[in-house]
Amino acid sequence: MRKNGTKHIFVALSGLLVSLGAVSLTAAPGAAAATSVPVVADAWEKSPVYVDPAASDQLSDADANALADKIKDADKPVFVAVLPADFPQQNLFRDLRTEAGVTGAYAIRLGDKFDAKADPQVLNNNEISNLVQTYGDETNTKTQLNGFVDQAVKDAGGSAPASWDAGSEGGVSVGALIGVGVVLVAGAGATYAVVRRNRRRKADEQRAALEKLRVVVDEDITAYGEELDRLDFHPAEAGADDLMRADYERALDSYEKAKSYMAAAERPEEVRDVTQALEDGRFSLALLAARREGRPLPERRSPCFFDPRHGPSVKDAQWAPPGGAERSVPVCLADATRLADGEEPLSRTVATDSGERRPYWEAGPAYGPWAGGYFGGGILPGLLLGTMLGGMMSSPAYAADYGSGYGDFGAGSGYDGGDYSGSDFDPGDFGGGGDF
Repeated sequence: MRKNGTKHIFVALSGLLVSLGAVSLTAAPGAAAATSVPVVADAWEKSPVYVDPAASDQLSDADANALADKIKDADKPVFVAVLPADFPQQNLFRDLRTEAGVTGAYAIRLGDKFDAKADPQVLNNNEISNLVQTYGDETNTKTQLNGFVDQAVKDAGGSAPASWDAGSEGGVSVGALIGVGVVLVAGAGATYAVVRRNRRRKADEQRAALEKLRVVVDEDITAYGEELDRLDFHPAEAGADDLMRADYERALDSYEKAKSYMAAAERPEEVRDVTQALEDGRFSLALLAARREGRPLPERRSPCFFDPRHGPSVKDAQWAPPGGAERSVPVCLADATRLADGEEPLSRTVATDSGERRPYWEAGPAYGPWAGGYFGGGILPGLLLGTMLGGMMSSPAYAADYGSGYGDFGAGSGYDGGDYSGSDFDPGDFGGGGDF
């Protein structure tokens, strides 16, 4: 009879929580014993905080759930585990990160020890190391974990894993459900609304950034299309050979690719493929022009830094942004002449949030993917060093919102904070403490 009554309580509470859209409970004290790393990782799939039953004296059910709610409200990929001192320590962070498979920040209280590591897209090595040093000596588990989480969610890039929205009651004891059920019923709707609102806000921000980029990219595509229209070349004309026709075909293909990529783009970082296609097309046109005129073929160079619509650069010139250090940038012949004469180059200006037009390196963060397609790889960090855009692109939060892989800017893995990457991560980049 008692067993059936317990089952009825479990079913009733579970149904009530699901009907209110409640987020999952933490796999906290009362769950099955964590005898292995997979058990911890499985609990993290449902909630950001796990407390091993053998360590339940360190953090109560209520405190664990409050900590989990704090992380979910912030919508950040921060994971916390409270484990007993005798939990296997060898390669613990690497194994947990591999098993969980989510790009994020991972903090572990192991007995009376504390350590944390993070993927660089979420927290860079300095950030996570400073957090460990700041909170690592705190003896009170609740104080330590709340302090760490409070700061980590402020600094972290990316969004919480989607699996936390799904929720699950599996692995949670009836006692834990009864103890926190009333609190969750009262606050579940509000918590879920906050998480959804955060996600909608980020989606709205990305859509706005994409629309801002669309204006600039459409201008680039139009300018390239006009170059093709002005091109006085026909594949069947006298003197045309197979190499010329191949250059011309690649130039046309680049135009179609750019239009297709832009039409399909749903996130700001996808604009990088568009400008890469335009850069490829302009180089094909430069090759075609050289063949037709009997000149030596040009080397593959980056486009003009000041305005990629000027075409491939012909040399490097010294230039410094206002208040910044001088650096070498690729320039077209016209801008090289202007710089040599002490004049301002003809820079590409774009709309800023204030409504005025400024050079793209002084505009908002959305223009990073646009520049990345033209100047991707290791060259971009040096070009933008000391500029507003360069400063924005150096942060993990930027990589999470606008994509990574711009040379020294971001980790370049292609996974944002909160994305499932499985075992595709570099343990050498998974920075922080010393793995106990």
